Amino acid sequence: MKHENGMLCGNALKSIIIFAFPIMLSSLLQYNYTLVDNIIVGRYVNTAALAAVGNVGSINSFIIGAALGLTSGFTIPVAHAFGAGDKKKITLYASGSIVIAFLIGVFLVVFAHIVSSPLLRLIGTPSEIINVSRSYINILYFGIPFQMLSNNFTAISRAVGESKKPLYLFLISCVVNFFLDLLFVKNLKWGVEGAAAATLVSHIVACVLTGFYIIKINKDVEIKHSDLRLNPNIALEQLKLGIPVSLQFTVTSIGSMCLQSAVNSFGANVMAGFTAAGRVENLTNIPMSGLGVATQTFVGQNYGAGNYERIIKSVKRIFVLDILVSVLMSITLYTIGIPVVSLFSSEPNSEMLFAAKHYITAISLCYSLVAVLFVLRNTLQGLGFTYSNTIAGAGELLGRIAIAFVLTPLLGFNAVCFAGPAAWLLADIPLAFIYLHKQKQFKKLSGNSKIMLENG
Repeated sequence: MKHENGMLCGNALKSIIIFAFPIMLSSLLQYNYTLVDNIIVGRYVNTAALAAVGNVGSINSFIIGAALGLTSGFTIPVAHAFGAGDKKKITLYASGSIVIAFLIGVFLVVFAHIVSSPLLRLIGTPSEIINVSRSYINILYFGIPFQMLSNNFTAISRAVGESKKPLYLFLISCVVNFFLDLLFVKNLKWGVEGAAAATLVSHIVACVLTGFYIIKINKDVEIKHSDLRLNPNIALEQLKLGIPVSLQFTVTSIGSMCLQSAVNSFGANVMAGFTAAGRVENLTNIPMSGLGVATQTFVGQNYGAGNYERIIKSVKRIFVLDILVSVLMSITLYTIGIPVVSLFSSEPNSEMLFAAKHYITAISLCYSLVAVLFVLRNTLQGLGFTYSNTIAGAGELLGRIAIAFVLTPLLGFNAVCFAGPAAWLLADIPLAFIYLHKQKQFKKLSGNSKIMLENG
């Protein structure tokens, strides 16, 4: 069952880079949903509408991020089974992840609509934009089951070593989103509701396409209709892996909501600048994030195959590569940040650009911290030690809360700009200790394997 990407043999770093490129492009296309919404709303509606859309980002991450975090955990056993060459388990875990992702997605649609309005008030959404924010986010929430399923299908594909096909499928949904955004917002004048509706339809398209590929086309995953039933034992095992990853997103998002409440106190123009700068930052995050996801697949497959020494040696090289990439992305963010932010509004004002510039400068100075986070978190996740995600999320929460409630009242908006770096640092420290401990265990396992081979 050795896949052509060479994850289990050959040049590990080369295989990871090749595998990561389609993931980066897929992330870019998925990110396009939010980016296009923001740009078209900012240019064809108004700055207040852009602030309203940006205002829901932390709440959106709290609910949808937590949902997608679950699917990342569900498919870890698929990678382990692929590395071990066990097709029966691949089918068992892949089909189980699909069923549970759908059921949880349906539940979350109801939950999200119940809590959206209280959360908008909790983060101090200005009265002039709260109705617009509510309208936008409540339409988006109908897409949760489709997002969970498409993310799950994509994660299954990557777990068995295929990262290119999801890219082609997301390209189609991205094109759908772009043209529907123009139609609904620019031509039909539906405002933020039109942007949300375009994104919803695009998620449905992505779900149908990725689902068809996994169930009908991918040869490494042989799922029959009879396999798509709830297996309580498998569901419990996958939930044990998925819940810590989901909690990491949830806890981090709570910190982001606290920070958003601090940003909201500075008014709509600063909110718009913070939103636009954050979108550009997310864009330059993609290369490091893509390498992280590829690392998770690499580690998961080699863990299943028992290649412990290969994991240890390769993670060190990945670490160096990601640091170098972070330096390049820091320079890129600082160089293109403000010109790209200007695209988000037809008439960007000085207050908006001032906030964006300060935020971009702070992030550019500290980008290597997030590179460390991506490597350590995804490595441990690939090994199945997903509890580390929750610990890292708690560190990020602590950093953002400290900035929002302690330093922002003292230092103003400048403190907000360093909330991200503070959160990354407090997540990196516990992850580093956990990984070094696991590395010692793997060295012992690798040594025992060599002795057994020599004596065998």
